[in-house]
Amino acid sequence: MSQVTEFNEYRQRMNATILAADNKVIKRFFNLDTNTYAAGALDVKTKEMLGLACSMVLRCDDCIKYHVGKCFEEKLTDEEIYEVFAIANIIGGSIVIPHFRRAVEYWEILKSEAGSEARADEQADLAAHKAAHGGEPAA
Repeated sequence: MSQVTEFNEYRQRMNATILAADNKVIKRFFNLDTNTYAAGALDVKTKEMLGLACSMVLRCDDCIKYHVGKCFEEKLTDEEIYEVFAIANIIGGSIVIPHFRRAVEYWEILKSEAGSEARADEQADLAAHKAAHGGEPAA
């Protein structure tokens, strides 16, 4: 199981367990967190970059993975994500470097898995085209 899948499945499973306890304060806190990252005066992309920088400075690896994943979903470029990493390192100092390494590793995994999925989608499309057109190549 990939690091990304393992992290996301664990997070979803534990969030469901936590929310099932039906604690009003915890539910309100989770709702506050969700609403904080919704589009507002700042767009979601900017908010996720801020969340990532703060998470790196606070040295929370789970938070870093979550926000790196969200930044990936928001289609940050390598140049953009590395600027966020640079800001976090400047603010947090050298103690952030180990978390920076893990953030880069997770970013690379996300890109690699997305590339693998894209290639699989292209191969499936090609196979479907061949099946529909008797093996003839696309025009």
